[in-house]
Amino acid sequence: MLLNPNTTTSLFSLIPLCMYSFSSPLPYDPSHGSPGGGGGEKASTWTLLRSPECMSLSVDALDGEEVALVPNSLKPPGAGDDAAVGGSGMPATQIKSNSRVNELLECPVCTNTMYPPIHQCRNGHTLCSSCKPRVQDQCPTCRQELGDIRCLALEKVAEFLELPCKYLSLGCPEIFPYYNKLKHEEQCNFRPYNCPYAGWECSAEGNIPFLVAHLRDDHKVDTHTGCTFNHRYVKSNPREVENATWMLTIFHCFEQHFCMHFEAFQLGMAPVYIVFLQFMGDENEARNYRYRLEVGSNGRKLTWEGIPRSIRDSHQEVRDSHDGLIIQRNMAIFFSGNKKDLKLRVMGRIWKEEQHSDTGRRTPLSSTAAEASRCSASGRVAPSEP
Repeated sequence: MLLNPNTTTSLFSLIPLCMYSFSSPLPYDPSHGSPGGGGGEKASTWTLLRSPECMSLSVDALDGEEVALVPNSLKPPGAGDDAAVGGSGMPATQIKSNSRVNELLECPVCTNTMYPPIHQCRNGHTLCSSCKPRVQDQCPTCRQELGDIRCLALEKVAEFLELPCKYLSLGCPEIFPYYNKLKHEEQCNFRPYNCPYAGWECSAEGNIPFLVAHLRDDHKVDTHTGCTFNHRYVKSNPREVENATWMLTIFHCFEQHFCMHFEAFQLGMAPVYIVFLQFMGDENEARNYRYRLEVGSNGRKLTWEGIPRSIRDSHQEVRDSHDGLIIQRNMAIFFSGNKKDLKLRVMGRIWKEEQHSDTGRRTPLSSTAAEASRCSASGRVAPSEP
């Protein structure tokens, strides 16, 4: 975490409360005059409150001199006790904070970084706005009444800080001003993915290899290798759509993973089925791929061609946007050839498109010979070429 070097405001002069505790008086050298480093003859009075987190500072008759208080643990490397920050000394251009400063902006309940409004009790213990309703107006640190006190000083201090993205350990190298950090993290490409399983609300998250193993082992999802597929979805009593029929299948091709959803739902008053493909990766990379779906029988068919959506979008978002092959229930039953059971065959193909830098046009990129051989050996039949 870095303090913004471009500000001329004394950072710690903004902190009258809830910032630092000291077990002994501040070091004071009479030969240097006031603790502000001004070397003047006028005396200054420093008052420290002994509560765990609270500190107050009063400076008498400094004739406009600026006083900045910086604990030794926050001084730049190599700076001694006499190194001045503010006052008449040389200002530090950059101050690196230790873990103690990090803890100031960490909520003691959820341990997440606090953003305004930041709340505090009368003893100066802070709490984020999300956790305040959960503690029932009782400070989680000292158990005193919490009240509605804002820690405006700490909110102001945050403006001077620059923080790394919280997904630094996952590979994100970015550093942002404090109040821009949250917005970035909501869209960071290194943030973990949510489980795309649609059966129930699954809280699992992680990178793609983790999710593939999670879907296979925990949700028992079928996985297939190859760029083409030929699946048949079977359901008895297809006219019952109250209990939505859904299935998830994972395909591995082009060294990537895709998941196909099959679901029944109500489109207005009409019961329908929808089939769509999602790319297990970010949206920008998903645009490099295309897929084609086909259903039909008896010389009739419906086809759909599109770009797979990223699993950053929930399956509900894709379904509700109707971004896939939608089949009315009566037509699906007709394709099945059986009015009692749904036996719908869905064929499909995935391919990658190559963009030419000179023209900007995209052309289909054929799969490798080895992959084509696997598709052929599996007995899957691809639909007609796009």
